[in-house]
Amino acid sequence: MSLYTSPWRLEWNKLVRYPGGREIDRFRGVEPALDDGRPEAWVGSDTRVFNVTQDSPNEGCAKVILPSGEARYLFEVIAEDPMAVLGAEHIKISGENLGVLVKLLDAEKQLILQCHPTREKAKKYYDSDYGKAESWYIIGVRDDTDEPAYVLMGFKEGVDKEVFGKAYDAGDVDKMEACLHKVPVKVGDVFNIAAGLPHAVGAGCFLIEVQEPSDITVGWSKLRGMYPSRLQEMHREILLDCYEYDSGSIDYILEKYRIEPEVVGENEGGRELLMMGEKQTPHFSFSQIEASSEYTAAETGFARVLIVLEGSGLLKWDGGEMRIAKADELFVPYGVKGLVFVSDGPALKVVLCNPPMKEL
Repeated sequence: MSLYTSPWRLEWNKLVRYPGGREIDRFRGVEPALDDGRPEAWVGSDTRVFNVTQDSPNEGCAKVILPSGEARYLFEVIAEDPMAVLGAEHIKISGENLGVLVKLLDAEKQLILQCHPTREKAKKYYDSDYGKAESWYIIGVRDDTDEPAYVLMGFKEGVDKEVFGKAYDAGDVDKMEACLHKVPVKVGDVFNIAAGLPHAVGAGCFLIEVQEPSDITVGWSKLRGMYPSRLQEMHREILLDCYEYDSGSIDYILEKYRIEPEVVGENEGGRELLMMGEKQTPHFSFSQIEASSEYTAAETGFARVLIVLEGSGLLKWDGGEMRIAKADELFVPYGVKGLVFVSDGPALKVVLCNPPMKEL
């Protein structure tokens, strides 16, 4: 079995961030399932967290299990031979990085009001080549929260920089959050969280997040501590400038940012749904294979990250096959050809996440 022409299993990880984590354990069949303050799993990641420390210099980076059984960081294997792992076209577009970040995210409590910068503003303010356009695919909701699962998303009509800035100056997070629409969610919902869009994941949401490979978050608060007024003013200017003031009714926001999956391939053995693609963003895409018996995925010519969402069966490719089951995570080098999903039962669902596949 060739190293670069077979999929690699990924080791599970969970990152310490904020309250949550139980639904990731439940999804993976881990007992006891706990809210242990590790609410995110970074799947197939070669991205480090924003506040990386000397004690954990590779925090956020995923490990692959190679055909030999050796476990190594994905970024190390890519660095050894990026052409073999990613291919020439990928390197032309994204360089020698994967170019996409995939997460499992489980919010026990509502996350902070935030946005993420566009690439232009990320370069200007954070010296980053990547902004943080992202997307959410709701794959579960908790049944023991105080209210049904929801997200905050998009400014209400009449909210502009001046209105939001006054709430910021007052330090009134309730008023700032009241500027956003509260949107009930259900399993299967897909949202395009464009860079600059104000948002917050609400309590009870368990989701797959596909995004640009960045950990830059712009929150709502002033600098904490004794900072000179000029630094506070600079912080205010950056924060308010990173938010995009695309305000409107809830119908307008949902029409623009809630995505209807599109069938892009179908036969008697299953189908493939495009969950988010070029219509929404050029920075990444993802689809879902639903195999009732046997279904062949469309070729992309790019490396991919896979998460098995439901069911079990076989993953076949030119030259090999492996058993797969719910919660398995895989990295697929670009040289793997002829992916075929064979279901053991009525439903094998697999999410396939892609880096950018054209130059901007």
